[in-house]
Amino acid sequence: MNGFIHSTESFGSVDGPGVRFVIFLAGCPMRCQFCHNPDTWDMQMGERKGVDELLAQALRYRSYWKDGGGITVSGGEPLLQMDFMIELFRKAKEKGINTTIDTGGAPFTREEPFFGKFNELMKYTDLLLVDIKHMDDEQHKLLTGHTNRNILDMAQYLSEIGKPIWIRHVLVPERSDKDEYLKKLCDFIKTLNNVKKVEVLPYHTFGEYKWKELGYEYPLAGIEPPTKERIRNANEILHTGQE
Repeated sequence: MNGFIHSTESFGSVDGPGVRFVIFLAGCPMRCQFCHNPDTWDMQMGERKGVDELLAQALRYRSYWKDGGGITVSGGEPLLQMDFMIELFRKAKEKGINTTIDTGGAPFTREEPFFGKFNELMKYTDLLLVDIKHMDDEQHKLLTGHTNRNILDMAQYLSEIGKPIWIRHVLVPERSDKDEYLKKLCDFIKTLNNVKKVEVLPYHTFGEYKWKELGYEYPLAGIEPPTKERIRNANEILHTGQE
């Protein structure tokens, strides 16, 4: 089983607990205005790699996986490559590896065949990092080009089955950085019983050059990253325990 791979990172420290081998898959259905990896959007631009090859590569770093480290699959959007993900995580669990998915949730549906594959994947998944871009559906469409309804439904379903998640939220001035939106997100999180951590990720402009290199107009041009005060405010509203 091959997957379309954008890149890998040997010593990831921000994509789940502990030190992690991070696999970035190619392909994403959303077009987030703040995306710092627009080069991951096209699945066909990825390099085809096999499950066994990737696991062998990851296992070279196993001695560093202390305090819950392991493998994280990010993107792009991992849930676009379900068959590959199932085989990768099934074989990873056979080797006792901690498995994490970093997902925006856009492909999620309770319809078949996706739903059956999703449930199969969850058998081999220890944790999901769920990126909630915006709580207001219309604003979510403007920010990402995609509805948030099925994304919130995925979070609710993961709560129903008791699958641990971290909630991640990118704080974007003039888009998501408004108290009313943050409070709405806080209220939603309170309805879930599986949230182990909430993270505020401040918007940055590090990926702007990639948009220009790819010939895309950068939609957030001129918008500066949030101030320390607004970051602190978001952390307080969302009760992250961070400063």
